[in-house]
Amino acid sequence: MTWGLRDVTVEYGAVTALRSVTVSVHPGRILAIVGGDGAGKTTLLRTLAGAVRPASGQVEGPTLSQLGFMPTSAGVWRELTVDENIAFVASSQGVVGEDLRQRRAELLEATGLADTTDRLAGHLSGGMRQKLAFSLAMLHRPPLLLLDEPSTGVDPVSRVDLWRMIAQAAADGAAIAMATTYLDEADRAAEVVVLDAGEVLLRGTPGEILDAIPGHVVTTATRGAGSGTWRRGHSFREWLPGDPPPGTPRAADLEDAVVAASLAKEAAHA
Repeated sequence: MTWGLRDVTVEYGAVTALRSVTVSVHPGRILAIVGGDGAGKTTLLRTLAGAVRPASGQVEGPTLSQLGFMPTSAGVWRELTVDENIAFVASSQGVVGEDLRQRRAELLEATGLADTTDRLAGHLSGGMRQKLAFSLAMLHRPPLLLLDEPSTGVDPVSRVDLWRMIAQAAADGAAIAMATTYLDEADRAAEVVVLDAGEVLLRGTPGEILDAIPGHVVTTATRGAGSGTWRRGHSFREWLPGDPPPGTPRAADLEDAVVAASLAKEAAHA
């Protein structure tokens, strides 16, 4: 089953949060949704989950039993222990008996939370809390998993653990849509959608996005005079509107591609 949005527009009063957005989420694949604050990432996920009604367009979404959702707020009950969180979600999803015992053991082992079952979720570290939230979203083995910035603010080790779990869920057949601000994570996804002010700025595999940006990006030792220059590490990048020399890539990575596409959009509307 493939889920998605077809030419969807979402409005909050006078504000258009999504404009004519089309995305598809396929079983066994990870869709990374990239964009800055206010780009529309959370609105896209909530619309796909059925929590937001669009002004126009078509939503091909799941039933609640087919959905696992991990919100930016971590998706755990801080006043409950780890075990109580699992029991509560299991009850609401109808996971009982031997299936619950096996699933609980699998997830606690995968997250490294087996020794914390009596600890209040509010007393866990940020990374441990995020891994618990992921476990709760995955507890009933949903075919569609929506993750809203699951690793934001998480330590590097927990980021690796979370990504391993996400990749395993996809390998087991789940369709995954993941909003993220980390472009190194997006680079591992099967497909990437870049949102800017509610509109799709770029889409495709990471490789397709690098090949499709308008103009190209070069590395310079000093900052240029124009607005199309930005710092990357100890050097600078500069976006140029023309095609690159033959055999030269348009951009080195997704970060350069996203910045370049944003600059090209600004130049087009200037």
